[in-house]
Amino acid sequence: MGATPPSEAPDVRTGRTPNPPLPAPGDREHPPGRCVNDRVRYLGHATVVIEIADHLILTDPVLTERVLFIRRVTNELPRAPHSPAAVLISHAHQDHLHLPSMKLLPRDIPVVVPVGLGAFVRRWGFASVTELAVGAEVTFGPVVVRAVPAVHSGSRPPSGPRAEAIGFLISGAGHTVYFAGDTDLYDGMDDLAATGIDVALLPVWGWGPRLGPGHLDPERAAEAVARLRPTVAIPIHWGTLWPMAMRWRRHRLSEPPIQLAEEVRRRNLPARVVILPPGDEMDLPERGRGAA
Repeated sequence: MGATPPSEAPDVRTGRTPNPPLPAPGDREHPPGRCVNDRVRYLGHATVVIEIADHLILTDPVLTERVLFIRRVTNELPRAPHSPAAVLISHAHQDHLHLPSMKLLPRDIPVVVPVGLGAFVRRWGFASVTELAVGAEVTFGPVVVRAVPAVHSGSRPPSGPRAEAIGFLISGAGHTVYFAGDTDLYDGMDDLAATGIDVALLPVWGWGPRLGPGHLDPERAAEAVARLRPTVAIPIHWGTLWPMAMRWRRHRLSEPPIQLAEEVRRRNLPARVVILPPGDEMDLPERGRGAA
């Protein structure tokens, strides 16, 4: 699927792309000469379905209408993929590790979490939970998931477990996707560029009118693009959640991804910014080429 040009970015307050169920890889027809296994679908906030090497990977699932006092502003709820190979959790905050959303998933799905969260998630009934420290890896068939640093609070207020926050590199079938979770810029981010990142899923805002520490705004996300050197950058963590009854500064719902695209263009960075409305998807780019 083609990119949404920055000048035509969606107004998430008035409409959105329909979100039909994503079929399992084995259920999808394979057109001749085209690999259909490698794509990403942005479900909103930090929830992304990454289809790679015939496996579905789901990140930080938020699949309900609300999270505590923040409400989904899109018209349709996202649907979890059929039979994901794994769920990746970047950190313990409620808008990334969300119990009502996790309850919508089968309990036999492997879940990957930062060190310190394993016992907490097992208490929810998930039997296959793997803790990853930064630099550690776990494999799901041909897919390799490696934990990478993130600069963000990993605690779960008010009295939940304390754990670090991490990001993930997901590799398979000749593609590499970087999922940042929540992070600010950090020393060593440049080192990830050596992995040859095809798509960087970068947060560009949050769920309210202001950002606290440990986040990327559009300008800092553009600096992350400069350091990571991906073929394609896809903004996430925007256009999905907003505090209930808050009617002001709602431009923060839709402007951050456009601002990222403008800043990347202003800096003449080679990466292509693809703005996916919640529910939309795109094929991963071929090596050395931008998204079609």
